[in-house]
Amino acid sequence: MDDEYAKLIRRMNPPRVVIDNISCEDATVIQVGSLNKHGILLQVVQVLTDMNLIIRKAYISSDGGWFMDVFYVIDHNGKKIRDRETIDYIEKRLERDVSFAPSLRSSVGVMPSEDHTSIELTGTDRPGLLSEVCAVLADLQCNVVNAEIWTHNARAAAVAHVTDRSTGCAIKDAKRLSTIKQLLCNVLNANNDFKRAKTTLSPPGVMNRERRLHQIMFDDRDYERVERMVGRVEDKSLRPQVTVLNIEKDYTVITMRSKDRPKLLFDIVCTLTDMQYVVFHGMVNTGKMEAYQSLHTGPMKITIFTFQLNKCCSVCL
Repeated sequence: MDDEYAKLIRRMNPPRVVIDNISCEDATVIQVGSLNKHGILLQVVQVLTDMNLIIRKAYISSDGGWFMDVFYVIDHNGKKIRDRETIDYIEKRLERDVSFAPSLRSSVGVMPSEDHTSIELTGTDRPGLLSEVCAVLADLQCNVVNAEIWTHNARAAAVAHVTDRSTGCAIKDAKRLSTIKQLLCNVLNANNDFKRAKTTLSPPGVMNRERRLHQIMFDDRDYERVERMVGRVEDKSLRPQVTVLNIEKDYTVITMRSKDRPKLLFDIVCTLTDMQYVVFHGMVNTGKMEAYQSLHTGPMKITIFTFQLNKCCSVCL
């Protein structure tokens, strides 16, 4: 009953998207207002990331059950978004995606769909792992349509979309899917990593591939630091500067200063969402500043993030 009531409230208060090319001289301003829900900030940032837009500044607020974001964006040529079709598409994507509750799926496995079968893998990284996985899929007459692989802290995660080589469609035969899972698990378990190597069935659904990889790596606890090979010393000056301050009983303020890169805000919001934190207020500012590390000798783009957040309650989920 609570879910149906929440859906009714969302239908009565649809998202409001305003795209403005007048108020700012060198960026397009995108304002998004909606009823607040867990994961909504990630949905908005993901749409902008999928559109290959560069976020120069952002202001985030979610007080009183209402969510309000303002983003200053440019394209990869450093220009405003002026094409009318592109602006209309951004509005439709934001209004549509924000209207639906985000998926909190966190399992890992093989997921069939009409067009392809999504294979999700996680295990210990090692030389030749990708080659062995591709060899197994080739032997099983699977055509790899596309794939993305991440490695971090000696862990590896991958999401690959494959089709049946003979039909060009998704693989739906349960016995064949079971064989694929078993043989891929054998590859992943080559280092006797039986506890953390996974290739299992997951519920059907559609999710951004990079978003899914964030979930897989978080579920795999890739953030736990491991010792590297002897003789290799990590340059800690390359790490972002992060400060955490508890200013009130229920709120934490996180400030991060980092060299800018594509999709940085998306990656940060993914991490906070997976940790079940809610951003109540936030500010993002990117610009050319003098290097803050001795390693760099000239000006570079620095992004400063400030988030006020607390742990998400069960009601939000």
